[in-house]
Amino acid sequence: MAQIRKNESLFSEVEKAQLQSNAPLAARMRPRNLDEFAGQKDFIGPGKLLRRMLDAGSLSSLIFFGPPGIGKTSLATIIASLVNAKFNYISAPAATVADIRAVIQKAKDNLIAGNIRTVLFIDEIHRFNRAQQDVLLDDVETGVIILIGATTENPYFAINSPLISRSTVFEFKPLDKNDIVALLKRAIKDSTRGLGKLDIRAHEDALEYIAIMSDGDARKSLTALEIAVMSQKNTGADVIKLDIDVARESIQQKSIVFDPTGDTHYDLASALQKSMRGSDPDATVYWLARLITGGQDPRFIARRIAVCAAEDVGNADPLATVLAASAIQISEFVGFPEAQLPLAQAAIYIACAPKSNASAKAIWSAVSDVKSKRTVPVPKHLKDSHYAGAKKQGYGTEYKYPHDYPEGYVKQQYLPEKAKYYTPTGRGREKIMKEYLQKLENLLKQERSEK
Repeated sequence: MAQIRKNESLFSEVEKAQLQSNAPLAARMRPRNLDEFAGQKDFIGPGKLLRRMLDAGSLSSLIFFGPPGIGKTSLATIIASLVNAKFNYISAPAATVADIRAVIQKAKDNLIAGNIRTVLFIDEIHRFNRAQQDVLLDDVETGVIILIGATTENPYFAINSPLISRSTVFEFKPLDKNDIVALLKRAIKDSTRGLGKLDIRAHEDALEYIAIMSDGDARKSLTALEIAVMSQKNTGADVIKLDIDVARESIQQKSIVFDPTGDTHYDLASALQKSMRGSDPDATVYWLARLITGGQDPRFIARRIAVCAAEDVGNADPLATVLAASAIQISEFVGFPEAQLPLAQAAIYIACAPKSNASAKAIWSAVSDVKSKRTVPVPKHLKDSHYAGAKKQGYGTEYKYPHDYPEGYVKQQYLPEKAKYYTPTGRGREKIMKEYLQKLENLLKQERSEK
């Protein structure tokens, strides 16, 4: 379809109609205007930013990012028609710098000859390298082209900052169930582009099933509908019944948007860690399931669980770190699918454990002091004395062995300068640690008063 759109002027109306009739249902049902466009109401709805830009005629270059099958390309074609601009489609993985320069030169010619603007739509723009993206900068800034870039990756990571600064970024969200169902019903009724010429009896639960299993992907849902209908049409059936059983056979596996090499897995990992920190075991196991079903490396998941155990539970429940370490070993040993069991056990335990980041704060503060303040030398009485000549230097000679004292504790200087890094909370196991440190402080106070 990309090639058809790029070279549509080469075909007669009859030829274009023939090509369109043989296209997949998902391509035939592309929205032709904003009224037919589904979803993204937060920026294309009445009074929203993109709609205001179109109404004002002050359209800048745009970056559309979001999962596949939710209308990025379709909206770009609609925008081109609304601003009376030529539409040029380029697929980044197949394009070269020469292809970009050719489109830009044609855009300049159109502006000079007839004041005709050009929309350059670049699909998967994140696949362009830095040099290819830089070719666009001057002509985007001067308005020679209206760039619309589509990407499934976070553009703030995948696209050069200069190009981002010259564009307005819009994040596309997966279509909700109602949007998908409405789209399916429109395709069933449309006798020109859709399946309206057929006698289709679609059950509501079947359409909802397709909508749920497509997971917000309009293209996948329309493909499933086409399979369900055409598979029965080819048997010669006069009436096509689309019930839940037919729907299940037409879309076997739910579409899960996940890229273990992209930024999505960091978002999911962040959600997992924040849910454990927030003591929500249900959210924890859901985000864990998303990572697992998306094919994430169990070591990546286990590392996140271990970090959360040490950072967010810490000494409030030291068993959390032990369990996380065990989950790392077991998951590596058994692999998936069994690895999900120790990972889930450890993650849920951490979510339900009392929380304290006192240990984490202590090391963060100490590392900061080491990096930014004067380096503190080791006091003589703490230095290693297990070698010849150490005592001659006075190393370790004045060290007081705590176990020689009744409480297993004796006051001595461990840091030349007074510093406070660790302050235990009153939660979980740290309550006992806090009480013990307070007991030692009371002993010191008693010794001072006796003196």
